[in-house]
Amino acid sequence: MFVKEKTFYKNFILLCLPLVLQNMISLGVNLADNIMLGKYAEASLSGVTAVNQIQFVYQNLLIGIGDGMVILASQYWGQKKLSEIKKISAVALRAGLVMMVFLFIVVSLFPRQMVGLFTTDPEIIAEGVEYIRLIRFTYPFFCITTLLLATLRVVEVVRIALMLSISTLCINCGINWLLIYGHFGLPRLGVTGAAIGTLTARIVELFLLLVFLKRKEKMLKLKIRDYLHLDRLLLKDYLKVSLPIIFLQSLWGVNTALQTAILGHLSSSAIAANSMASNLYLMVKTMAVGAASTTNVIIGRAIGEGDEIKVRRYANTMQVLFVCLGIAAGLCLFGLTEPVLSLYSFSPESRRLARSFLHILCFVMAFMCYQMPVNVGIIRGGGDTSYIMKLDLISIWGIVIPLSLIVSFLLKAPPEIVVICLNLDQFFKCIPAFIKVNFGSWMKKLTR
Repeated sequence: MFVKEKTFYKNFILLCLPLVLQNMISLGVNLADNIMLGKYAEASLSGVTAVNQIQFVYQNLLIGIGDGMVILASQYWGQKKLSEIKKISAVALRAGLVMMVFLFIVVSLFPRQMVGLFTTDPEIIAEGVEYIRLIRFTYPFFCITTLLLATLRVVEVVRIALMLSISTLCINCGINWLLIYGHFGLPRLGVTGAAIGTLTARIVELFLLLVFLKRKEKMLKLKIRDYLHLDRLLLKDYLKVSLPIIFLQSLWGVNTALQTAILGHLSSSAIAANSMASNLYLMVKTMAVGAASTTNVIIGRAIGEGDEIKVRRYANTMQVLFVCLGIAAGLCLFGLTEPVLSLYSFSPESRRLARSFLHILCFVMAFMCYQMPVNVGIIRGGGDTSYIMKLDLISIWGIVIPLSLIVSFLLKAPPEIVVICLNLDQFFKCIPAFIKVNFGSWMKKLTR
């Protein structure tokens, strides 16, 4: 039972494509930092990579807060209850700001210890501390922007996110080029220049979004007063939906950071190679991320409309799309490996490791592009948030991380073997995803 109407595919593409491009361009900001710093100094690149793991944990927490809002609010979108969407957005923004303040205080008081979690090299730690001194000020701007864009995604307003990402990339790359290397007589600042570029881009990004909300956005018509009132009933509903997601996203962020720490403690070449490989992998992975985000809204809206047959048809059709997406994404990553690798001034060992990592990740990508949109997009978007939490607790923390630690520190295996172990969950999570979405119960009405 598949969807035959062309409007479904058109709507899916129109929602998905801007999200994919937006995520890709956002990651392009990090990739630009890495390429420029890779040409500047390998220690600078590794220092920024270590700090970006903190940013990645923070970003994952914001994604969890935003996804909880999208899942709950999308069902209200299916019922066209806009006032409830705004109330849920206010709850999510408050949660994000509380978490942001906590992280800001921690990295301000313990910068060296935070960077030291991911590497033991004193030179890399010094570069990371210099970078985090400024990059911490991006946290409030990034928090507000991320959660406001998630609110707009609920009502299927997604193009503004793409426009903002383009502006961020241009500003960041321009300032990086000027200040990392010291062009046109400006000071040669290295990692500090990269931090200034990112901070400036985040400030401009939020300013442009606020202008859009005030002058262009006509659906929700968000105002500051919408965020001053807290609806306790919707807060209770939001926490019920979001807490498993936030917990899972925090574990996922810690898991990714731990992966970097494992590779970083092997050798400086491994951490530099992993930085390049993971950034390119994440850029191609945006295809799956965009598909999952789009699926959240479409599935949630259909459940809110109360049409279970439509939801099943959507789920069946999307699974076929995800398989095709995985094949295309794996081939895309393979094709980009050598062109992107040529942009880095790596040592021969770092270059060899980066190439090997990317070839492994090509296979990982094909499977990940099925399991992640199914688990995160269909099942979690359908309201079953606790299932995904249980699945990841077992697969990542019960199998992948313990196995990777044993292989890395006890068996002293080569970095390539460690990378395979760190990504094993992407393969075996496909089986429970297929069984759950096709034969299990995952549709839950969350609205009042």
